[in-house]
Amino acid sequence: MKLWQKNTDSSKEVTRFTVGKDREMDLYLASFDVLGSLAHIRMLESIHLLTKQELDLLSAELKNIYAQIVQGDFKMEEAVEDIHSQVEWMLTKKLGDVGKKIHSGRSRNDQVLVDVKLFLRSEILELAPQIERVFQLLLQQSYRFKDHLLPGYTHLQLAMPSSFGLWLGAYAESLSDDLITLEAAYRVVNKNPLGSAAGYGSSFPLNRTLTTQLLGFDDLNYNVVYAQMGRGKAERIVAQAISNVAATIGKLAMDACLYLNQNFGFISFPENLTTGSSIMPHKKNPDVFELIRAKCNGLMSLPNEIALLTINLPSGYHRDLQLLKEKLFPALQTLRDCLEMTHLMISHLQVQENILNDKKYRYLFSVEEVNKLVLSGVPFRDAYKKIGSDIENGSFTYSTVIHHTHEGSIGNLCHAEIEKSFQNTYAKFNFQQVENAIAELLK
Repeated sequence: MKLWQKNTDSSKEVTRFTVGKDREMDLYLASFDVLGSLAHIRMLESIHLLTKQELDLLSAELKNIYAQIVQGDFKMEEAVEDIHSQVEWMLTKKLGDVGKKIHSGRSRNDQVLVDVKLFLRSEILELAPQIERVFQLLLQQSYRFKDHLLPGYTHLQLAMPSSFGLWLGAYAESLSDDLITLEAAYRVVNKNPLGSAAGYGSSFPLNRTLTTQLLGFDDLNYNVVYAQMGRGKAERIVAQAISNVAATIGKLAMDACLYLNQNFGFISFPENLTTGSSIMPHKKNPDVFELIRAKCNGLMSLPNEIALLTINLPSGYHRDLQLLKEKLFPALQTLRDCLEMTHLMISHLQVQENILNDKKYRYLFSVEEVNKLVLSGVPFRDAYKKIGSDIENGSFTYSTVIHHTHEGSIGNLCHAEIEKSFQNTYAKFNFQQVENAIAELLK
């Protein structure tokens, strides 16, 4: 069944190629298509395109379909092209001509637009708490290991003293900035495109403000051409936001792989969280972190993939946009999986104590010794030359005692400030407004 079909059907080859993975991808959108339809028919009744009785019949059957989807009993018929066709076919099969009225005042274009917006909003609202969970764990572990020193590197060469508290806290603050970009993506996504029809509006007196309120959107995409142009743009912005999170946890994964290496030996994990070798009995491989790293690298390519699919499209709908779903939808689950495994691994992190007591790390303290001379009144350039000379002639002496007090340093990690920044952003996600709107639609 095709919503656009008239008297002549497309060839099987054309149908197979143009439908592509739509049926598979549309299962992600199934529940959201029903929610969009529930809001749309209430609006149609308000402008007298449906009677109250027709609204009640359609609402009851849509809620039945929604329940099937939630329970996992929903299936796409083989002959059906997409989720929009499936829902309308089910309504028509059950209610006859009343089911055919559901498409008044909208196009598949704005149906998929609203479905995608609702889906992405839901995904973001699931991602934000997962990010918050990893953020809180990083802060906890940062505090727990704040006094355990760690070598810091530049150019992968020994540089200056760091600490596990500083290292873990850095990734917590990075997630705080990542959340800002996710919240910005949320604000773009949380606007209602429904009622833009094929991208040029409708001669029906649609009440787009009503569907905005019913679906819990903050606002609507006012210009109907822009509503259609927003397809691809919203996906690209979301992809950029999730790629930022991926960049943070991917870098953390790389550090973990490095620090677990025997030549570093800074951290370890319980054996049941690492893997072995088929011939080397001593191996404890960081497979989880290696896969997180690889998956996150893939996620970081996503904004560019989406940009290349859409970059030369003029305004209006184009079938190219269909391919966005298969790029972005599975990626969101991939990021959630990576966040879940990052939490599991970091919660079982074990750190090596007294690492910097080993004399191979003695030159990490060269800057400390330069600074001591400067504090005693020696000009910095002279102090730098003296310590450099001591290193060259083998007379360098040092202390492993570290006293850093400025904001964000080893001795002043500013956890409270980082936490405040994160929570200020987190509070901008209107979880309750969305939850209340959806609950009201399904009542």
